Amino acid sequence: MSVKELRHVDVEFSDEQQEIRKALRDVFDRHSDSPAVRAVMATETGYDAEVWRRVCEQTGLAGLAIPEQYGGVGFGFTELVVALEEMGRALFPSPFLASSVLTAYALVHAGDEAARAEYLPGLAAGETLGALALAEPGRRDVRAVEMAARADGDGDGWRLDGVKTHVIDGLIADLIVVGARVDGDLALFAVDGNADGLTRTALPTLDQTRKQARLTFADTPARLLGEVGADAALERVLALAEIAVAAEAVGGAARCLEATVEYTKGRVQFGRPIGSFQAIKHRCADLYVEVETARSALYYAAWAAAEAEASGLGSPGELAVMAPLAMTTATAAYRHVAEEMIQLHGGVGFTWEYDCHLYLKRAITSAHLLGERGLQRERIAALAGI
Repeated sequence: MSVKELRHVDVEFSDEQQEIRKALRDVFDRHSDSPAVRAVMATETGYDAEVWRRVCEQTGLAGLAIPEQYGGVGFGFTELVVALEEMGRALFPSPFLASSVLTAYALVHAGDEAARAEYLPGLAAGETLGALALAEPGRRDVRAVEMAARADGDGDGWRLDGVKTHVIDGLIADLIVVGARVDGDLALFAVDGNADGLTRTALPTLDQTRKQARLTFADTPARLLGEVGADAALERVLALAEIAVAAEAVGGAARCLEATVEYTKGRVQFGRPIGSFQAIKHRCADLYVEVETARSALYYAAWAAAEAEASGLGSPGELAVMAPLAMTTATAAYRHVAEEMIQLHGGVGFTWEYDCHLYLKRAITSAHLLGERGLQRERIAALAGI
């Protein structure tokens, strides 16, 4: 589907979805204030296990979009987007993106019913933490998988050798879904977090609220998920991941704008709040347009994802266009709004004590989570025939 064929869609959240948003915002306001975020930033794991357990028990967060037959809540992708927006707004430090989105959707789409039945209930309860390992050193695209898998001579198992890098929450994952090649064809494998031959190393990253790791596999036992030839499944997972990142970015950008407006209304200079000056008003208005544009792209993409998920792994339709468009629009808006937030906060905006820098760091790294920045634009251009 070309960009010119995109349809007009009216998006309106139901009362139930609005209640989900309100409930999650209340939870994150309690458990993800500035002191809490900064406390877990300093830890190796990057999250508070007790808070994660309580939130999962109280809200079913970890299994929000996992089907009910596997222990999940059974909501759709739209509700997932609502949750991710609120997480991005609060910078909620948790394994949700890596475990409940990337890993869970990889299992859902891998076509392996036995693996779904075995792994998804633990992920849905928040008791098992998952990670998706695709990126490899020196490769700009997470799709450029070259790690080779070989059959285990002792049975029907598999062995992996190689390195995966920038694996979100790879240091704490109990279950790792790994992309590798079998005679040149892509396949997905499940690896136990304590498997022999697996070495995990924490990576220093700009965004300290989201931990990443380098994983080294040396004759590491693995389980094939589904069949060899998982290109369509991986494309679907990555499209959903792009929208998930976009949702976090929209939530973060909206919070940056909200904080900026609050500050400019209270900061007095030359005898009046700086927010009363026309130049400041115009800058905030421009930021509002950016945030709402990104939100519109996100909600259209969420609708396309819900439509695609309902139809299985057939033609991706508008999802193929809207997923990279939403991520590109949202992460660009997030970075600009975060940069302007620092500028409009003046001198204090640069200080460690204010949270402005936390949002800017998240905004910068979000654009690179699924490969080198700009890849989404290249795919959009290709789809548009440019």
